[in-house]
Amino acid sequence: MGTVIVQVTTMTPTVKPTILVESQAPRRDVVFLLDGSDGTRSGFPAMRDFVQRVVETLGVDENKDRVAVVQYSRDPAAQFYLNTYTTKGEILNTVRGLRHKGGRPLNTGAALQYVRDNVLTASSGSRRTEGVPQLLILLSGGRSFDNVDTPASALKELGVLIFGIGTRSSDSRELQRISHDPSYALSVSDFTDLPNIQQQLLSSVESVVIDVTPESTTDLVDHDTSRKDVVFLVDGSDGTRNGFPAMRDFVQRVVGKLNVGGDKDRVSVVQYGRDQEVHFYLNTYTTKEDILNTVRSLRHRGGRPLNTGAALQYVRDNVLTASSGSRSQEGVPQMLILLSGGRSSDNVDIPASALKDSGVLIFGIGTRNSSREVQGIATDPSFSQSVSEFTDLPSIQEQFFSTLITVQVEATPKTPTVIVDQSIARKDVVFLLDGSDGTRNGFPAMRDFVQRVVEKLTVEENRDRVSVVQYSKESEAHFYLNTYTTKEDVVDTVRGLRHKGGRPLNTGAALQYVRDNVFIASSGSRRLEGVPQILILLNGGRSFDNVDTPASALKELGVLVFGIGTRSSDSRELQKISYDPSYALSVSEFTDLPNVQQQLLSAMGTVIVQVTTMTPTVKPTILVESQAPRRDVVFLLDGSDGTRSGFPAMRDFVQRVVETLGVDENKDRVAVVQYSRDPAAQFYLNTYTTKGEILNTVRGLRHKGGRPLNTGAALQYVRDNVLTASSGSRRTEGVPQLLILLSGGRSFDNVDTPASALKELGVLIFGIGTRSSDSRELQRISHDPSYALSVSDFTDLPNIQQQLLSSVESVVIDVTPESTTDLVDHDTSRKDVVFLVDGSDGTRNGFPAMRDFVQRVVGKLNVGGDKDRVSVVQYGRDQEVHFYLNTYTTKEDILNTVRSLRHRGGRPLNTGAALQYVRDNVLTASSGSRSQEGVPQMLILLSGEGPVIMLTYQLLP
Repeated sequence: MGTVIVQVTTMTPTVKPTILVESQAPRRDVVFLLDGSDGTRSGFPAMRDFVQRVVETLGVDENKDRVAVVQYSRDPAAQFYLNTYTTKGEILNTVRGLRHKGGRPLNTGAALQYVRDNVLTASSGSRRTEGVPQLLILLSGGRSFDNVDTPASALKELGVLIFGIGTRSSDSRELQRISHDPSYALSVSDFTDLPNIQQQLLSSVESVVIDVTPESTTDLVDHDTSRKDVVFLVDGSDGTRNGFPAMRDFVQRVVGKLNVGGDKDRVSVVQYGRDQEVHFYLNTYTTKEDILNTVRSLRHRGGRPLNTGAALQYVRDNVLTASSGSRSQEGVPQMLILLSGGRSSDNVDIPASALKDSGVLIFGIGTRNSSREVQGIATDPSFSQSVSEFTDLPSIQEQFFSTLITVQVEATPKTPTVIVDQSIARKDVVFLLDGSDGTRNGFPAMRDFVQRVVEKLTVEENRDRVSVVQYSKESEAHFYLNTYTTKEDVVDTVRGLRHKGGRPLNTGAALQYVRDNVFIASSGSRRLEGVPQILILLNGGRSFDNVDTPASALKELGVLVFGIGTRSSDSRELQKISYDPSYALSVSEFTDLPNVQQQLLSAMGTVIVQVTTMTPTVKPTILVESQAPRRDVVFLLDGSDGTRSGFPAMRDFVQRVVETLGVDENKDRVAVVQYSRDPAAQFYLNTYTTKGEILNTVRGLRHKGGRPLNTGAALQYVRDNVLTASSGSRRTEGVPQLLILLSGGRSFDNVDTPASALKELGVLIFGIGTRSSDSRELQRISHDPSYALSVSDFTDLPNIQQQLLSSVESVVIDVTPESTTDLVDHDTSRKDVVFLVDGSDGTRNGFPAMRDFVQRVVGKLNVGGDKDRVSVVQYGRDQEVHFYLNTYTTKEDILNTVRSLRHRGGRPLNTGAALQYVRDNVLTASSGSRSQEGVPQMLILLSGEGPVIMLTYQLLP
């Protein structure tokens, strides 16, 4: 089999490493870890058959593939080890004879640890130290009762490739965390469906190449074929004083493995804390000896706070540049090795994304204080490692080398890719050029840049169209989207452009000009035909007018804005203007524009804008069809003592979001609530009917103050007093209800129950917090964890404004009033509906609410023998059927029984067993299920396990 080779081209920096086997010489150690708990009794024969079929595809031999099988429930037990058998026949005979272990609970974490400590060892036949790939294939049928993260990480640190296969009774997120990569977690409805994903598993296994030659552990890549530019970014802040000597030694040891030379490997070292210091650039030294001598003499800088984000940006702008020795334009791989010992005080996401978008491979090593952040900065989580203290670096050195060894970057220079997939290659591209007095020297470089980008387009009447606008105090269109139909005409005109001059620089007015005069049908825009609209802004200074409103107006049209600025520009302003902060690029001077040309083209190439109701580049959130946006939007602002300094930024944020809304009695409505110990409505949804009135009131908001912070009480207040018909809510008319929470701390009261109550009403909650907030609390409050956004401080809110708005605008809710009252159309539908209700000890207080919920839903059904049928099951440790699908034929009988339900109690909560029970005993023909007649089967699960009550519909055709 060979080594892990992660193919990361400079063109596709976001490609995730894949991992496995070279078919010419397969040597693999393969361990099957089988769930033998009580919940998999009926599925075990299918698991056993699956193992046999996979083993049939292997080349079992002492010196080729080896196989082990472990079965587990509460405890794990090895059925046989990697060195027990040397022939395929022996393995198959033993697998055929496996018997289900049984037992509960399911302790997957303990089983993973057992495999690490007892099976993937030399004494048990593992050849890991010889470089043979180690594969673990986990088949799990339920959620683990113990922690899986630590043992899974320990296996990954050994280099074990974990594939997780689960059923509908499993926890899919848990399996993804266990697996080497989330894409290596596969799912089936039931273990009897394993044959359906067998080929998918084998393809994953066979597609990965691992280079396992022992020599590969000594050098980063083959010296004859590889050139690398390697930058070390070392945390020199106050918090790393004791660990700095260890970091310095680590850098020396890595450099010792490189093949340093002018046309071979190049090295740079940067130390940072509050500011950055370059000890030497990529082109400073050409011998390994010079580099090592300088590294040995490095002294700790000190300083605080730790600004990792600024340091990453600095490396991008000042070190990974041609003038500093970077050979990225020659196709030489760019590698950044970050050693960080603390959490950054500034935002790291945008500069890290910019580096990754540039094709830079980021490797990170963090301590217990920084490991999570470092993992997020790294190109892939597998490229990051963690130590308790930097003095432990020697313990992970070999492992770190192995990770670097595996990365082979395609080093051949590439021609820039065409902006969009040819099958949908129609674009309207507008260049907006800063022609003010401050860009006189840089204008020729801007002009050249436009020409080079146009050269990559397919300019034709029915393909790409181009327009160029130049601006300073005022804006001037040089030509419109429908002026020219050939590339030659466009390029000829661009070559003849003259610098406009003038001041001040009014970028806001220019954006508005483009919106009103260029992105319109009469000027050639095909926006209404669904053609992507792209605006490329080249800007050399800070605007004298407001850019927020016109930028938002462009985004509302669906225009993708890319902002490119120089060091004279306002980077935050550019980020606000850009469609997404990651679309804001930066150069020192316009003469450096060639350095970001490929980055721009790649970004444009990856973005496919569908100017319909679907926006695949953003996560599905919830909102209204663009034809008739009607939304009830409530802002819930943390006004406690801890947010006094951040409150003006919150207030500004609300204003900017309101600017993007279509406020009107029959369109969008807005309310604002401020809270600390108690909540107070600043105004309700029906207080104002114009945007001007709302903005005036928001501008005058004063910080409330007070403590403690009772977020739970505030959420309940919004539910009971703001999202009501008397306060202007149009929920019962089917109008989407949005709640945008800005919180700067952890709540002193319980948030789960009121958040669940809001979600039960159908309210979409977006949570925005700072580093002082409890991120898990915000995720639990939010409609979905992905709707919880985070900033370092409220002053960074502009950085996530577009992300919030994109989420809001991307979601379409069917807002017909009928949709809120009935599960399906009564005239055409028959349904078998099973309620599975958590009756464990943890839901004692919430049980009456669950019971009421069941009654309300049943009240909406059309119950009858040949219409809707209902069953109710309660569970905790065990299950109890209150009645089956064929027990009652009238709604009245069902409601009478539901009203009399009593809480069962019991622990632990075995949701997996309950789901299996429903499948085997309730959704069956003998119990009244009509699945074989094609009647939809619906399971509504109300579970108190985890932060919120969960409601799930499962449709089985």
